[in-house]
Order: sequence, then structure tokens, then C-alpha cells
Amino acid sequence: MCVRRIACPHVHPEGLPMTCPTATWTPSGSGLETARHPDGGLLVRAAGDAAGPVLHYTRAEVEAFVLGVRDGEFDDLTQPG
Repeated sequence: MCVRRIACPHVHPEGLPMTCPTATWTPSGSGLETARHPDGGLLVRAAGDAAGPVLHYTRAEVEAFVLGVRDGEFDDLTQPG
């Protein structure tokens, strides 16, 4: 998964405008907030740090992650030790 650290308001790596300050941010547990990017991607940032860096995942990256979770690729992370 290719993760881009973006401090808003900057420009998306493909030239699309970043709309982080006006995005609807949702608390997602563990001190994170998420928002949808207009290109269909997902934005992730530390909760309460609106001026801090934002991680931008493309829609394809999010879909690959979700499919991996469904296929059990991360099940070992829930095992002790």
C-alpha cells in the first residue's frame, strides 16, 4: 500500500485539490479521524490535529486493504505474541 503524508491544504499527488479542511471528518477510534476525498480515496489523520499531516489512500488501496481483511491476511495480528 502506498501511503502519502500530506499536510493540508496541499495538492494531491495526481494534481487534484485537497479539501481536508472542509471534509467531514469522522472519529474512527484509536485517536484517528477519517474522511472521504473527492477522488473516492480515504483521508486519515490524528484526531484533533486539523493542521497536522494527513494520510491519503486511493480508492484502489482501500479496496485492496478491505479485500485483504476479508481474506484473513491480517488474522495473525489478533493472535497473542
